[in-house]
Amino acid sequence: MDRGLIIRGVRRCSFGRFALWMVPWALLLIVGCYAAFLCLYEGLHHTNMDNRFAFGLWIFLDLTVIALGAGAFFTGFLLYVMKRKELQAVINSAVVIGFICYSGAVAVLAVDVGQPLRAWFTFWHPNTHSMLTEVTFCISVYLTVLAIEYLPVILKNRKLRQVPSFLVFEFQLHKLMYVLAGVGTFLSFFHQGSLGGLYGVLHARPFVFREGFAIWPSTFFLFILSAAAVGPSFILLTTWLVSKVTRKELVKPAVFRSLAHVSGVLLIVYVLFKSIDTLIWINGTSPGLGFAAYDYYAWKPFGTWILFTEIIVLGLVPALLLLNEKRLPSRGWLILAAMLASSGVALNRFVLTIQTLALPTLPFDQFLSYWPSWQETATFLAVVAYGVLVYSFSFRYLTLFPQEKELSRI
Repeated sequence: MDRGLIIRGVRRCSFGRFALWMVPWALLLIVGCYAAFLCLYEGLHHTNMDNRFAFGLWIFLDLTVIALGAGAFFTGFLLYVMKRKELQAVINSAVVIGFICYSGAVAVLAVDVGQPLRAWFTFWHPNTHSMLTEVTFCISVYLTVLAIEYLPVILKNRKLRQVPSFLVFEFQLHKLMYVLAGVGTFLSFFHQGSLGGLYGVLHARPFVFREGFAIWPSTFFLFILSAAAVGPSFILLTTWLVSKVTRKELVKPAVFRSLAHVSGVLLIVYVLFKSIDTLIWINGTSPGLGFAAYDYYAWKPFGTWILFTEIIVLGLVPALLLLNEKRLPSRGWLILAAMLASSGVALNRFVLTIQTLALPTLPFDQFLSYWPSWQETATFLAVVAYGVLVYSFSFRYLTLFPQEKELSRI
C-alpha cells in the first residue's frame, strides 16, 4: 500500500528504512510536546526567563525560522511575478519549508504566551498601537495562505489524483497561485518589517533603537532585506541537504546558480545598508542618547567580534562567494556561502533578542545572563523534529522536485 502512494517514476527507500529514519525524530517531538505541556499546564516558571529577560530561546527561534521561511514567499514572488521560470523546480519544496517554518513559529509562540485560553485576545482585543498586533495578524493570515498553497502539492499524490473532485479542486487552486504569491509577498513584507521595527522603536534600549524613515525605524527595512536575501540561500541549502541524504540529483545546476545569484545580489544590498545603519548608530544615535557605542561591546560574551562576524564573515563573504562567477560551477562553494548566509541571519536575530536584553541600560544595572531550561530546549528541538517529519513525509509521497524524474533517467 505504501508503494502505491509514491509518485510514479521516482525511487524511494523501503518503508522499513523510512520508519527507522522517522523514529528518532518522532521521539524528539514527543519529548518536546511533553515540555510544552508542562509550560502550558503548570506555568512559565519551567523556563529560565523572567520579567527582565522576557525574550529567550523561543523568540530567537521564531525570528530565525520566520526569516529562513522567507524563501517561500520570495521564491513564489520570483516565479509568479518576476517570471523566473527555472525556480519552478523548487517552488513546491519552498512552500513546504515555508509552511513548516511558520506553523512551527506559531506553535512556539502559543507556548511562549503561556495563556492558551486567552490566545484569542490578540484577535478580539488587539492593541492597535503595537507592532506585534500587525505581526500576529500577518503571520496568521500568511500561514493560511501557505496552507492553501500546500494543498495543490498534496493533491498531486497519485492516489488522490484518482478522485475526480480532488483533481478539479487542484486545477482551480493553480489558477490562484499568482494571486496567492502576491498576497504572500505583501503579508511577508509587513510582518518581517514589523518584527524588526519592534526593536527599532525601543527608546529604553539604545543598543537597538534607531532613527527611521517616516514612521518606520531602519530595522524595519533591514529585516525585510535580510529575510529576502537569505531565503533563496536557505532553499539552496535545504535542496542540497535533501539531495545528499537521499543520494539523488533533484534539480539542475542552473537552479542553484539562479538562487545563488538572487541571494548574492540582495545580500550585498543588505550588507551595504546594514553597514550604513551601524555607522550612523555608532556616530550619531547612541552618543545622542548618552551612550558610547563601544560600551555595548565591553562585555566579553558580546565583544566587537560579534559585529564583525555578523557583517563581514556571515554577510559580505557569502555575498561575494554567491556572486563569484568562477566559483558558481563548484557546488561546495555555493553550499558554504548558503550556510554562512543562513548563519548570518540567525546571528542577527540572536543579537537582537539575547544580546539586547543581556546588556545593562542604566549605570547601576548588571549584565544579565540567561541559559534556557531543558523545557525550552526540548520545545525548540520539537520544532526541528516536526519540520523533519513533515518534510520527510512530503518528499516521500509528494512531488517536491519536478525535475527529479528527468534527472533520474540520465
